[in-house]
Amino acid sequence: MDLALLTDLARRCLLAGGDAEEAESIVTLLSRNGSAVARYEGDTLIGAALLSVGRKHPSAGHLDLLLVDPAHRRRGVARSMLAEVEQEARKRGLESLKVTGNAPDYVWPGVDVRYTAAICALEAAGYARTGTAWNMTAPLPVPGPARTPPADVTVRRAGEQDMAALVEMIGAQWGPAWVTEVQRAAGVHLALRDGLPIAFAAWGGCRPSWFGPMGTLPSATGLGLGGVLLRHCLDDQAALGMASAQIGWVGPVPFYSNAVGAYIERVFFLFEKTL
Repeated sequence: MDLALLTDLARRCLLAGGDAEEAESIVTLLSRNGSAVARYEGDTLIGAALLSVGRKHPSAGHLDLLLVDPAHRRRGVARSMLAEVEQEARKRGLESLKVTGNAPDYVWPGVDVRYTAAICALEAAGYARTGTAWNMTAPLPVPGPARTPPADVTVRRAGEQDMAALVEMIGAQWGPAWVTEVQRAAGVHLALRDGLPIAFAAWGGCRPSWFGPMGTLPSATGLGLGGVLLRHCLDDQAALGMASAQIGWVGPVPFYSNAVGAYIERVFFLFEKTL
């Protein structure tokens, strides 16, 4: 599929204030793997769907993107594309289709509840809601001074000389998906003790405005390193003129709220259909 046409369609379909503005990054990332279904009216792309195979669960497919031009909705375009995607998934021997983020190549945890047309199309096609996820928004710049790390810990921006040890640590503790996100991140900061990495934080690994992933080794928890590294990353994003950062697929809501005044803003429904 022509990525320029797909990007243009995404800009017409996605929400302003974040998604539409990052349409090119979204399309580039989600088009890396899998297959595409498209609908045209003449030379104009009016609908598209992207399918990938689950990294964590290879027996499941993931519907990574479903777009229908607003001027062509309620005409069965989404329904026909979903049917074609499901047919392709069955040909590949997949047992189900998930509408959840297929880490590391994902740009949402699921379907933002504001995409009402997509939710209606999925439920009409027999997709069951399996959960809820949320993003938090961190206003930028973060006010007040940054916290100071413990005296025996060095915090700095990661350089090329750090990546081998950092990747080894992340892969062993958190797995390959996080390794990929960190390797393609726009910025990575790390904490070292005795010259070895014990914690890290990254931003821009999935989308330019997103923070994460972030992790601290069990042996270094309780030192406040998460808050220190989070602040370094958000300061990077603020320096680029961003008014806010998205913290994607959040678990520890109180931590981010207390550390940088982040608040829950985007809520997502997760879906699945057995094939």
